[in-house]
Amino acid sequence: MKKLMIAGVWLLFMLTQHGIEAQATEVETKATWLWNPWMIYNDEAGTLAFLESKDVNKVYVQIDADIPASSYQSFIEKARSAGMAIYALDGAPDWVAPKGFVQQDQLMSWLSLYQRDSGPAQRFSGVHLDVEPYLYSGWNTNRAATVKSYQALMTKAKSSTAALNLPIEVDLPFWFDEISYKNTYGKGVLAEWVIANTHSVTLMAYRDSAAMITELVKNEIAYGVKYGKPVVVGVETDKTDEGDFISFYEEGETFMKVELAKVSAYYTGVKGFGGIAIHHVDSWKTMAP
Repeated sequence: MKKLMIAGVWLLFMLTQHGIEAQATEVETKATWLWNPWMIYNDEAGTLAFLESKDVNKVYVQIDADIPASSYQSFIEKARSAGMAIYALDGAPDWVAPKGFVQQDQLMSWLSLYQRDSGPAQRFSGVHLDVEPYLYSGWNTNRAATVKSYQALMTKAKSSTAALNLPIEVDLPFWFDEISYKNTYGKGVLAEWVIANTHSVTLMAYRDSAAMITELVKNEIAYGVKYGKPVVVGVETDKTDEGDFISFYEEGETFMKVELAKVSAYYTGVKGFGGIAIHHVDSWKTMAP
């Protein structure tokens, strides 16, 4: 009996040690959006080389039905061998319009066939939606109905991706923590609802300093902790006319790296923090050093 107890204690110790080791070596997400999938059709090697040079380990790749499935298959297989997870990216504001869900259904149908006809190493690792309902006209004319339509769309997406055995992620503006809802989905804060009902969100925290970014994302990170969901912090590199505090375009990549390192350090050990995402490949490639 004593030997069994000692063995049990030793096994518990080993499992605990391995658990700690697994946590310590867990890789933080470094993601990016690839909106122009023709890049992988016309220059697969160059695109992969760029992503590897930036230590990217997750890519949201736009789905274009005009691109041969073989191009996606080849890219995903090579990217996976380089340590990258590839998520199918799609979405548009009018997906929340009446019958707008048809476009989402088309994406899911395409994905279903693609996953079926692809080998394990060629399949997408998940689905990443960028819908942005606030850009749809109904956001200003009938916000309550548009919010509910958005929630219905996300609920449908969750069901469709579950059938494909894929996780569902979405892009989220940092100010959804100021949007309330009260409808058939209950009542509360929209940001919390989205985080609770997806596997992960990428927060569009488009500011160019660590201090501003950490202030913007604090509520969403807290929701991430509450629901055990990773919140990835997204930043902008493209030129914008919304003000010089939005994007890292003016400051360049070296400055961006310093600020993002501060963000990561600030959230070290916080379970709700899922990493960093850079928007987007095209502008990142051309930004100043």
